[in-house]
Amino acid sequence: MKKLILSGILAVAGLATTANAQIQQGNWLVGSSLLSSNFGLNTGGGYNIAIQPKGAYFIKDNVAVGGYVNLAISKVTNGSPTRFDYAVGGLGRYYLSPGEKGVDNLLNHGRWFLEGNVGIGGSSVESGNSTTGLDFGVGPGYSYFITPNIGIEGLVKYQGQAGFGNEGLNSNITFNVGFSIYLPTSKAKQVARDVSQ
Repeated sequence: MKKLILSGILAVAGLATTANAQIQQGNWLVGSSLLSSNFGLNTGGGYNIAIQPKGAYFIKDNVAVGGYVNLAISKVTNGSPTRFDYAVGGLGRYYLSPGEKGVDNLLNHGRWFLEGNVGIGGSSVESGNSTTGLDFGVGPGYSYFITPNIGIEGLVKYQGQAGFGNEGLNSNITFNVGFSIYLPTSKAKQVARDVSQ
């Protein structure tokens, strides 16, 4: 019982931290952007589903580096060929501090950030067209912390792909909505140590 009460106190103490605590050196970010999803409601309608799991480590306050994976499947109409998109690579994030020049933090429980990525990606269509090449993107985002360790995120991103197959350069602007979990390394170790005693 003593261990359970101690763990509860540590969890409540963790909830009392500010938005700055999540983005400090040594913490981890794990999350996913739901890039897009839609389903045709008409007869013969298609679908488009995409997800981007990502993970990063804060190498210093406000700066995280890590990796991502893009997976998407789409079909324009029921009779059209299915398209599969994929990518894997590295990403970086820089969180803007509320006091920085030109930064106006709209909400006290959130932070603006800039995200960039570069990696290998491509697409494959049932009809035989395929391409593989450089996958890259950059854009601003905002993370609103619904708890001290969980953020709901919006990200507007220029996403491009320079292919070496049937397609050359293609690009688009995406609006991504997702979530991230911020894991403080020190608190996780402390709770694990306290529970094991």
